[in-house]
Amino acid sequence: MARNKNAAATTQSKAGEKSGNRRRDNAERSAHFARREAAKVLRLVLEGDARRRAVGSIKSLVYSPSVRNKKGTFFLVCQTLKHLSVIKEVLEVANVLNSKWKKQEELVFIITYDILFGQAILSTGDAEKFLWRRKDSLLLALATLLKRRQVKNVQELLAINQTHDDPKPRYVRVNTLKMDVESAILELEKQYSVQKDDVLPDLLILPPGTDLHNHPLVATGTIFMQGKASSMVAAALAPKPGWEVLDACSAPGNKTVHLAALMRGKGKVIACELNKERVNRLNDTVRLSGASNIKVLHGDFLKLYPMDPSHSKIRAILLDPSCSGSGTASVRLDHLLPSYAAGHATNVGEEDRLNKLAAFQRKALEHALSFPAVERIVYSTCSIHRIENEDVIKSVLPLAASHGFHLETPFPQWTRRGLPIFEGAENLLRTDPVEDKEGFFIALFVRRVVDSGGPSAASSKAFVNENKEHAVPRVHANLFKSWSRAQLIWRNSCSLKCG
Repeated sequence: MARNKNAAATTQSKAGEKSGNRRRDNAERSAHFARREAAKVLRLVLEGDARRRAVGSIKSLVYSPSVRNKKGTFFLVCQTLKHLSVIKEVLEVANVLNSKWKKQEELVFIITYDILFGQAILSTGDAEKFLWRRKDSLLLALATLLKRRQVKNVQELLAINQTHDDPKPRYVRVNTLKMDVESAILELEKQYSVQKDDVLPDLLILPPGTDLHNHPLVATGTIFMQGKASSMVAAALAPKPGWEVLDACSAPGNKTVHLAALMRGKGKVIACELNKERVNRLNDTVRLSGASNIKVLHGDFLKLYPMDPSHSKIRAILLDPSCSGSGTASVRLDHLLPSYAAGHATNVGEEDRLNKLAAFQRKALEHALSFPAVERIVYSTCSIHRIENEDVIKSVLPLAASHGFHLETPFPQWTRRGLPIFEGAENLLRTDPVEDKEGFFIALFVRRVVDSGGPSAASSKAFVNENKEHAVPRVHANLFKSWSRAQLIWRNSCSLKCG
C-alpha cells in the first residue's frame, strides 16, 4: 500500500513538474515574441526621431493592428526608451557586441533592458542567449557607470532628466460607422465611469489612466483612442454626406476615418499620404474603421493638379501638415525620445527647423486654396508656435481673399482663440497644452457660394466683371472648352515625360 502511495506521489510530482515546465516554456516563448514586436516598434520610433519625421507616435505605432501584445509591447518600448541612454552607455563600456548584433541594435536594447532591469532569466532566442552569457559584463559596466556619474542607483541617474505630467482624462471617439454613441456608453459603463464631451457629440471621457489596450471596442475599431483637440479638427471641417473631401496629409488616419464617419459613409474621402510606411499605417486604420468611402492615394499633395477634372468635385480639404508637434510632446511621450533630451540640452537647429516647417505649411495651404470647387478648408497643427500657426494664416490671407475665402469661427463657444496679431485672428482656435492637455491650432476658411452650388460665386462674378473685355464670346464656348482640354492633356503628357 505504501509503495503504491509513493508511486502515485512520484507520478503526481512528475506531472506537476511537467506542467510547470510547460507554463515556463509558454511564458518564455510569449516573452520572446513580445521583445521582437517591441524591437520593430522601437526601430520605427528611433528612425523617425533621427529624421525628425515620425511614422507615428509611440502610442499609435503600438496600437497598430499588426501588434498583438499591445500592453506588453507598450511597456517594453517605453521602459527601454526611458533607460536608453543608460543602456547605450552600458553596452559601450561592456564592449560585448560584435558586428552581427550591432545590426540588430533595437532588439539588443530591449533584451539588455530585460537583463538589467526586467526579467531574471532569458533562455529562448539566440540574441537572448548571447547577451545572457555576458550578464556579468553588463552588470559590471552598469556599476562602473554609476560610479562615474557619482550616483547611488539607476533611479538617481534617470531622475536627472525625468519629467512629470499631470494626469489627463482618457478620451475615446465613437466610430459611428459601427456603433451609435449611446450603445458605446452602455458598453463602456460596464467597466468604467463615462461622460459625454460638452463640445463633440461623438467623444467620450473616461478617468485618467484607463487602460483600453485590449478592450474589444478598440480592437474592432468601434472606438478610437483620440484626444479631444485632435477630434475637433475633422468636426471643424464639417463635411456633408455625399461630398468629395481631400485629406491632404492623411496618416496615421484617425482624422481621415473621422471624416468618413461624419459623412455617414457617403461620398468620398481621398486620403493622400507621401510616406510609404505611413501609407501602410493609414491602410491599417482605414481597414479597422470599416469605412468604405475612403480612397488611399500614395502621393504628394503638392503635385496634385487643382484643375485636373478628377479633382473638380472636391468640396472640402483637411490640411494637417507636418509640424513640430510641440503641442503634444507629453501626449506623444516625446520626452522619452533621444532628440528630446538633446534638444533640451542644446536647442541646436530648432529655429531653422521651425522656419523650414512653416515654409512647407504655407506652400501646402496656398496649394489647397487653389482648388476651384473647394468650399471649406481646415488648416490645423499640433504646435504651440506662432510661426507655424498665426504667421502662416496671415501670410496667405491676400491669396485666400482673391479666391473668395474668408476666415470663419469653428466652435464659437470655445474661449481660447488665436494670438491677436492681425484683424480676424479671433476666428482662429487654439487649445492650451496645460489647460486642455494638448496644444492644437485650427483655422477654418470658407468660400462664399451661390445657391446653385457654384464653387465660388462671389469671386467668379467679380472675375467676370473685371475682365469683360477678355471674356470668351458665347458662340466660341465649345471651341474654348476643346482648347482647354487639349492644353490639359498636353500639360499632363509633358509632366509624365519630364517627371
